[in-house]
Amino acid sequence: MKITIIGAGNVGATTAQRLAEMESGDIVLLDVVEGMPQGKALDLMQASPVYGYHSRIVGTNTYEETKNSDLIIVTSGLARKPGMSRDDLVKVNTGIVKSVVEQAVRESPDAILIVVSNPLDAMAYAAYKVSKFPRERVIGMAGVLDSSRLITFIAGELNVSIENIHAFVLGGHGDTMVPVKRYMTVAGIPVTELLPKDKLDTIIERTRNGGAEIVNLLKAGSAFYAPSASIAEMVDAILKDKKKILPCTVLCEGEYGFKGIFLGLPVKLGRKGIEEIIELKLDKEESEALKKSAEAVRELCSGV
Repeated sequence: MKITIIGAGNVGATTAQRLAEMESGDIVLLDVVEGMPQGKALDLMQASPVYGYHSRIVGTNTYEETKNSDLIIVTSGLARKPGMSRDDLVKVNTGIVKSVVEQAVRESPDAILIVVSNPLDAMAYAAYKVSKFPRERVIGMAGVLDSSRLITFIAGELNVSIENIHAFVLGGHGDTMVPVKRYMTVAGIPVTELLPKDKLDTIIERTRNGGAEIVNLLKAGSAFYAPSASIAEMVDAILKDKKKILPCTVLCEGEYGFKGIFLGLPVKLGRKGIEEIIELKLDKEESEALKKSAEAVRELCSGV
């Protein structure tokens, strides 16, 4: 398999490292900064004898090297700065995403696109419009990351293994994400039976602000370890045709009553990309929260 990662910053380079160590395929690391992707690719190749992986990694500043990629991962764009919301990024990053997707899909018309750039929902929409790919092949990475943050906080509060916890979020990536409490379990036990409402609400609020918390702590830059791990899980599910159900940002065509917007929903991922969107039965409060999130995403996408 051939995987192109556009953007060789922290997220892109760390994703390349994870995928190489998983031996997911050969990797092309692309960036506009001359020398940077080449240097990082060489560094990763020189780690292969130690780790024992056989992935071929090349760095480039042009799209010719990306030709016939099976997967294209778009991480390029301006990173958030302290005090900056995802919405603030839309104008700058729309132009960047449109440009890189247009060039990448020209070389790899049969690829699956995974969009990581923020603001995620709007950038996935931009990539879909520019690529003209079917919706099955344009997927946004957000829900896996948000769910991982949620699980981390629940595990810390209960002092239990992360492996015992199943939880996920729906809706937009950001302030309007919708964690569904009824589907959160710890070894099959509803989390609402183990945590009081105020504790769980605090955890959910921290999850909503998970990215901003890291940005404020780092002072310069944003999260990349957890985002790259989330990308790697999606890539693994797709390339190994696992049919794994993960929360991903997808184009709605009537699911949950929405149409024409990208929204985080439970998705079955396989070799064709999105193989099924799972429709959960939501109660009135959850439905209203998802509707509110969808409205915020629609407003955001109107600026694309």
